[in-house]
Amino acid sequence: MANPILVTGAAGRVGAVGRTVTEQLLKQGKAVRAMVRKEDERAQALRDMGAEVVVGNLLDLDSMHKAIAGVETMYFGMSVSDTYLEATVNAAAVAKHHGVKAFINMSQMTLAQMSITETTPSPQHKQHWLAEQALNWSGLPVVHVRPTVLLDGFFLILTPESVKQSNQIKLPFGDGKTSPVSVEDVSRVLAALLVNPQPHIGKTYHLTGPQSENMHFYAQEYSKALGRTITFQDIPVEPWRDALLKLGLPVHLVNHLATMADLHRAGRYDRMSDDVLTLTGQGPLSVREFVSKNAATFNASAKEA
Repeated sequence: MANPILVTGAAGRVGAVGRTVTEQLLKQGKAVRAMVRKEDERAQALRDMGAEVVVGNLLDLDSMHKAIAGVETMYFGMSVSDTYLEATVNAAAVAKHHGVKAFINMSQMTLAQMSITETTPSPQHKQHWLAEQALNWSGLPVVHVRPTVLLDGFFLILTPESVKQSNQIKLPFGDGKTSPVSVEDVSRVLAALLVNPQPHIGKTYHLTGPQSENMHFYAQEYSKALGRTITFQDIPVEPWRDALLKLGLPVHLVNHLATMADLHRAGRYDRMSDDVLTLTGQGPLSVREFVSKNAATFNASAKEA
């Protein structure tokens, strides 16, 4: 039997990267070892799909030996966390010990603008940058994948409420342009790399959507997808940040989101890449296509109306 491909963070919600990569690999008939934090219905759903499920913690040495032993190719991804760097190095050390032949690392596109002298106010960005450095120093056969802002992880979570209530996208992005990419497209790239990693070892790929435009443009795309007029309202960063904290989001995550907003306002997300098309042979979803696919999330139900 073929060595399984390890996918960390596989028990994320529907639409999360780890879970989506797992689904795509299983559909291709690949053996997948899915690492999850705890035993629950999401873990069982992965088993039902055909994955070998391993329960463990990325920070725990024994967990990582259990997950990585017998694996030649692995995907490492972790949600925004103040322990991100420690988890990366822990996974890398165990991967090195077991002779992993391909380590596909989920990073983020802001790192393209960072260096030993340039950083951002987000501790998460700094941890991602240091994690990439550590992986490069490790001598592991690494591929870095750097998506820009995710449609699923940002727009699908932070814009539906105001779109449903007032037909407005309320974000502190100013006039900055952005090129959001869907989890589906990022996962297609990751699956392609995991199935055939060797030609890509040592490379870094940047993933964006098909266009870079400001939020007024995307409001028009929302309008076309939903069949009603949606407008963009720029809002100040600090009240938005305070509102996120009141929702109970961790301070580390909120600080990261606020930095993303500031970078959007400064035009730092105005970037484009053809890597999704080049690596998969299929172009990425547009914002209009994405909103159309998720229209129910942006439309008020009869009960809410």
